Amino acid sequence: MSQAHSPAHAPRAAHRHEHDHAREAPAAHGQGAAAACAPCGHDDHEHDHGALPGWPRISAALVLAAGAEVAHWLQYDVPGMALAVVAIALSGLGVYQAGLKDLARLRLGINALMAVAVTGAVLIGQWPEAAMVMALYVAAERIEHAAMDRARNAIRGLLDLAPETADVVQEDGSTARVPAAGVALGGIVRIAAGARVPLDGTVTRGMSAVNQAPITGESQLADKGPGDALYAGSVNQHGELFMQVTAAPGSTLLARIVHAVEQAQASRAPTQRFVDRFAAVYTPIVFVAALALGVLAPFLMGWSWHQAAYQALALLVIACPCALVISTPVTVVSALTAAARRGILIKGGSALEAARGLKAIALDKTGTLTTGSPALVHWQALGSADAVSAASAAWQLASRSDHPVSRAIAAGLAPGAPGAFEDVRALPGRGVEGSSGGQRWVLGNLRLVREMGLAGDALTTLLATHEQQGRTVTLLATDEAVHALFAVADPLRAHAAEGVAQLKAIGVQPLVLSGDNTATVQAVAREAGIEDARGSLLPQDKLDALAELQARVGPTAMTGDGINDAPALARADVGFAMGGAHSTGMAMETADVVLMNDDLRRIPDTIVLARRAHRVLWQNIILALGVKAVFFALAVMGLATMWMAVVADMGVSLAVVANGLRLRAGSGTAPPRPGDAA
Repeated sequence: MSQAHSPAHAPRAAHRHEHDHAREAPAAHGQGAAAACAPCGHDDHEHDHGALPGWPRISAALVLAAGAEVAHWLQYDVPGMALAVVAIALSGLGVYQAGLKDLARLRLGINALMAVAVTGAVLIGQWPEAAMVMALYVAAERIEHAAMDRARNAIRGLLDLAPETADVVQEDGSTARVPAAGVALGGIVRIAAGARVPLDGTVTRGMSAVNQAPITGESQLADKGPGDALYAGSVNQHGELFMQVTAAPGSTLLARIVHAVEQAQASRAPTQRFVDRFAAVYTPIVFVAALALGVLAPFLMGWSWHQAAYQALALLVIACPCALVISTPVTVVSALTAAARRGILIKGGSALEAARGLKAIALDKTGTLTTGSPALVHWQALGSADAVSAASAAWQLASRSDHPVSRAIAAGLAPGAPGAFEDVRALPGRGVEGSSGGQRWVLGNLRLVREMGLAGDALTTLLATHEQQGRTVTLLATDEAVHALFAVADPLRAHAAEGVAQLKAIGVQPLVLSGDNTATVQAVAREAGIEDARGSLLPQDKLDALAELQARVGPTAMTGDGINDAPALARADVGFAMGGAHSTGMAMETADVVLMNDDLRRIPDTIVLARRAHRVLWQNIILALGVKAVFFALAVMGLATMWMAVVADMGVSLAVVANGLRLRAGSGTAPPRPGDAA
């Protein structure tokens, strides 16, 4: 009678994925945002040189401007004029200086436009309004810049998770607390229970559970023991650990993540490049329209020269597309930061925009759907064989073989009595054999058992059942009988089926493209819930399959190891690398999207985030253009006022920043939304 058994344990996967294509060469950090705001004059140069005053001067200017308005209403013209002049000087001196530089360079930046508008208001006698416009402008700009800096620098907060000091083990066995930057490579560091890991390293002594959320984006604890990797910023939960340092502070995985996100933030998405080109044309056109309104309105519309000049100045105030230009970078930066905090490293705005349009994704089998490490998933004694003796014999033979299947069997069985077998040797292409008590034992495949004349119809049928499930079957036999069957498989990842279901829910068609045996590939695909599975593919076959998908379905992503699948990754619209926390730097440098853990659910997470960012981006663009259009119409009808224009223009700038920052609030695995399937 057969006895079925579960493996004692499965080995931990040590999966590595390296992608082979880089689609962007991002500019240095900060350049993208500076360029984005160039049409408006919002560049880093102006920020660094203090065109905007500090909050004490801004507050005083707002109070004085309000006083000028009150004095004007009470018809105290001279005191009102004096208050207005002081308010303009307090708030607008830096703006005037920067504006003059812009005009000298024939550049219509926001500072130049504001300087012209405020000066024009003064010249036509609108002193209180000129003061209020300047004070409100600098106040709104200061808030806007602070919000953008917060968005850009949010990712650097991850670096604060790594402590600045480390407890280094000295030669005499004592520990000394030293700056983490001074710890030499190869040094031994002690991490107490509850302490954060200061640097990357490898555990040399101790056992514990570690929270790797800053790296992987998930709070599930990871068991750590000798030989396992530790990452800076992780939290040691329980036992004391000792590790050997493997990376300097600036080269830790956490630091590389931050650097990669900063580079991604500096790159420019296609929508941002379009908006910048539009803004470069829009500002001069509105400036010319303001001049035309001031000159032609008295003749064509019967306005007074004073009214025409005032409406032209109001139009100048809203001429700069600040809100429009800032709408894209703040949204992209916030989305990239939110993704990084969830363990998703998106390599720039182009990858983010490409991800939102995906219609299909080709998944590699090994290491993507499966763990990438064979494990014993089932074994059973056959006939009248004793299960304990069979397991012990199998472990003896398997533990002395280097074959991956043998190692999986040995890892899944309880250790047997050492030294029970003699003359253990490999049988290439068949298995391994040894002797015990003068009897020959073999642990091998069906071919070996068939050569021994032991492969009956019942055994062949039993093996076929396992092979249809994608398992590799190994048999334990003597010259007289087959004693046990061992089924080894590359197990499906814990959340693979859920990730596949989420992909389907958001309208992305998953399929499997693999070079592995077709029957095995189809069995794994069925377990994951994927209908379309293609195995035994050569690299050219994968290219052809991707080209067919792109032509029939639309934009298609690919996951792979970056070596065997390099041509397919280059053809795909977006390349995903899984397990970035376990990978070499190659995957982080070359993939479009790196998933820092092995959770397949992060792929639909990425697509959902990209679609949400796209919606927010267009909300911002429509809002910015809508406000401009409304005030352009009001100015042409003679109904606009300068203070209304500056409040609306700066208000919508703040609104788009706040709307973009909402993306940073999301965390965890986002459930599909009804609109996300579109």
